[in-house]
Amino acid sequence: MKFGQWIGFITLVLSLYILWQIRQLLLLLFTAVVLATALNQLVKQFQRLRLKRTLAVFVSLGILIGFLIGFFWLIVPPFVEQFRQLIALLPTGLARVQIWLNVLQERILGWYPNLQGIEGLLQQIQPLATQLLQRSVDIFSTSITAILQLLFVLVVTLMLLLNPLPYRQGFIRLFPSFYRKRVDEILARCELALGSWTIGALIEMVFIAALSGLGLWILQVPLVLAHAVLAGLLNFIPNIGPTLSVVLPMAIALLDAPWKVVAVLILYIVIQNIESYWLTPTVMAKQVELLPAVTLTSQIFFTSFFGALGLLMALPLTVVAKTWIEEALFNDVLDKWKAHS
Repeated sequence: MKFGQWIGFITLVLSLYILWQIRQLLLLLFTAVVLATALNQLVKQFQRLRLKRTLAVFVSLGILIGFLIGFFWLIVPPFVEQFRQLIALLPTGLARVQIWLNVLQERILGWYPNLQGIEGLLQQIQPLATQLLQRSVDIFSTSITAILQLLFVLVVTLMLLLNPLPYRQGFIRLFPSFYRKRVDEILARCELALGSWTIGALIEMVFIAALSGLGLWILQVPLVLAHAVLAGLLNFIPNIGPTLSVVLPMAIALLDAPWKVVAVLILYIVIQNIESYWLTPTVMAKQVELLPAVTLTSQIFFTSFFGALGLLMALPLTVVAKTWIEEALFNDVLDKWKAHS
């Protein structure tokens, strides 16, 4: 290799290393882009009502912030209170488990070793409680970091919405001059794909929230509205989100009546089957279609690279990656090779 080639190779390696080190920042920027793309749909609706773009942007961002505040106000306080009740009932539950184990030991498993009483179980729990208190500082610092990241995303989103053209042009200039027009076309397709996917995801979230709320209301499970909103939002994360959404309703139902735990589980299984076999094929067929295996693989891949935020943004990342692969790799490279063969 010549000296210039070595310089180019070293520059490429250094660039990849720098990108790897700032991957969390890049993911936050991508999150802001996705959020700006989604809010831009709302901004356009307000512009059709003859609002100026600046005012439409601030109104849309105000709606988003209001939704976030309402979500935390609706979800966090009641769940904290219910969680305290669960903790208060934990000794009673452990005592019942101890009684069941004693009955099992006496009647069925005579060879089973003697078990400690409830006091012994509580003593074993105490070290865990101590560790939990020791980690409270870490949890607090993590919460502060999450709040700062959210503020960063909101500020960048506002900047992108107010004047997106300079940022778009700056990104396009990163590519060779002969390919910049094509990059602009691919970005337009990515924007269209993200917008379509956002609409489809919102439809699914509303559907899941409505069905969950109706089912929990029929079962008379407490905190119906909070559970329904949480189920709709967690549906944003395929595979894992629906599983997480059923945990809290089942725990709250346990405080009311044990049989409701099974009823809630059956309800959520039915809802997810309706969503998987009817709603998603119907809605996403007209929006952005992603194969189930691709969705699951992308979740594992982006989570391993970016952590929890990577899991949350796995689908938007997959939609953008799918568009770039189809346009830049298949259409511009592989299909042309096939034409010349």
